[in-house]
Amino acid sequence: MRNPSSNILVTFCVALALSNITNVVSGIAVFNLGKEVVSGINKTWGLVEDFSKPDLILQNMYHISRKIEDTEHQILLESSLAKLLKQFGNSSKLEPTLQELAEHLHWISGQERIMRSFADSEQQPERHELESFADSIVAQDANSVQERLSRMELLVLGSQDLPLRKLGSLELMLQAMRTSEATICNLELSVQQVLYELFNAIAIANLRGYSMMQYSWMLLKAYGKGNFITEARLMRQRFEDRTSQAQQFLQQIMMQASGEYWRCDPERKQHKEGETFVQITRLLQGYVENEVNLNRNDTCRKDCAYYSSDVKQAQCKKGMYCTKQLVCSGKIYDCEFIDSHMWICPATYNSNRRYEYIEYENGMVFGQKKTCSRGTTKVESWWRWLIWHCSNCFCLCDDAKHSDRYINMRESVSDLKNNKVVTGMRFVKKNRIIHLIVQQGRLLPRGQIDNGTLEWVEPHNYNLLSTNVRVGRDYHTLNRNNRSLDLDDLYVPQGYVVTGVRFRLLDNHLNLEIRMTEMNFATGQLVDPDKSTWIGNDNTERSVDTRTECELDRPHVPLLSLVKSLPDSASNQFIQFRASDRNMDAAQTTVPFFDAQPVVPVRPVPLSGAGLFHKGRPGFGGFVAPKVMTYDFGPHILAP
Repeated sequence: MRNPSSNILVTFCVALALSNITNVVSGIAVFNLGKEVVSGINKTWGLVEDFSKPDLILQNMYHISRKIEDTEHQILLESSLAKLLKQFGNSSKLEPTLQELAEHLHWISGQERIMRSFADSEQQPERHELESFADSIVAQDANSVQERLSRMELLVLGSQDLPLRKLGSLELMLQAMRTSEATICNLELSVQQVLYELFNAIAIANLRGYSMMQYSWMLLKAYGKGNFITEARLMRQRFEDRTSQAQQFLQQIMMQASGEYWRCDPERKQHKEGETFVQITRLLQGYVENEVNLNRNDTCRKDCAYYSSDVKQAQCKKGMYCTKQLVCSGKIYDCEFIDSHMWICPATYNSNRRYEYIEYENGMVFGQKKTCSRGTTKVESWWRWLIWHCSNCFCLCDDAKHSDRYINMRESVSDLKNNKVVTGMRFVKKNRIIHLIVQQGRLLPRGQIDNGTLEWVEPHNYNLLSTNVRVGRDYHTLNRNNRSLDLDDLYVPQGYVVTGVRFRLLDNHLNLEIRMTEMNFATGQLVDPDKSTWIGNDNTERSVDTRTECELDRPHVPLLSLVKSLPDSASNQFIQFRASDRNMDAAQTTVPFFDAQPVVPVRPVPLSGAGLFHKGRPGFGGFVAPKVMTYDFGPHILAP
């Protein structure tokens, strides 16, 4: 064993006072850590009373240090202040508070680094150096530990004195995040988690400051510099009062904070199909066809508007444009006449588009006119016997043969037998089918997750022609009459966690369900996994609490938006997949897309809910995206 004197500064760390520490991690355990610190320091004071030799006290501290060595690194000491300052640096109220908090935390960490430099020294520190350091820690001046702890308390809790009440950093942070819609995804945590992380960093700094002062008094007493019992007792009382008040305050703030977390759009150039988004293809796609090919009588006696629904292409006359394009083998809808003559720029090979753009003789352009790599083709309407005008119509083609329009309906669930719960979600496409899958991790005591067990549950490996695979049971096929997706926020009761997701058909809408399983928070064990229950929002357009539509107005391709998407839907709504705007995109793209980014907070936790929402910008199709609701630890924060 190293000379115990060389480890003296390690005892100034928060956890070195613990004599019966368990596997401590951040979060709720920080509050229990405070109780353990007080208890451990009290026991060490007993050694100061019983022995006059500091070496015996140092040996005891060294052994306590060894007990917590394997768990000390698990306490999250990193503060979220850097990200918070970057996000809210332009807030006139919040920025100065965060800056001052950062300065105090940095100073206390600096004192710890000095201690660690002594502790790591191979030579025993000189007594006068230790005494001098201890004296500086307990000094009563404007730059003392005690003064900094008091200023941090004011910064965190604010002043409750009326009429000049001053908001603390937690309340200011909550206000700032409520007014900044993009904050949640930028910080990679839910609002509750951000407040929690910030408070944990401050709480640990308080513990360090308290421990440094207590151990300094112990050393000075052991070296015969005074009694310090009264000072230590008063300091302990102030610490306990401060901790109790802070816990109650945090509970109040947590009740007001949201547990939702979702992903921001990546930068435009970083979008990649299959990684950041997946899409439905060729659902109600823009399609040019002459009316003579839309009826079995080979006539042009009607007009384009006549062919509005349930029309199938009856023929493709020789020499017409239909011979140069992928024929619509499904149903054709909503035909209209734009102009007699046009120039069509066909899409590149292997594209999901039929056309890059269409330019009409009257100057109207559908799509984005640019260099046409395959060359344009002039397509003309014509007269039959100078009586009937055989018009070229612009229609919508609903053709499943060449379209990816399938949504998985099989469940994606965590492994209950191995005590695993859902920690995140994402959309993936496999075998032309879009799946919503979950990330799982093993649940530990007090709502923690074993990060070493985190893994994505693989999507079901089947295709449309697999044996015993049925539409309506295993997957859903979108078409003109069945293309609605419900948007809901689903929550489980307190004491339960999410253990699975799936889609069902509800009134011909795809509707999300989540599986909930009861857990024992203290032990981290799932309770009666066989009794897990599926829940969802049963409202439809005909319910008393009517489900309303989140409508897309003339939507362009979402990848072309110059600014990132923001949530624009509400729970108990639905959205319909549709063609992009004909003027902007020649109705060639199915929108919205699916956001395929993993939705997992940077600190994985159990989930108290999950949902789907739409995010976008006016004039763009946007994305259907998952959101998760992080577990609410607020009810478990109990004042001592």
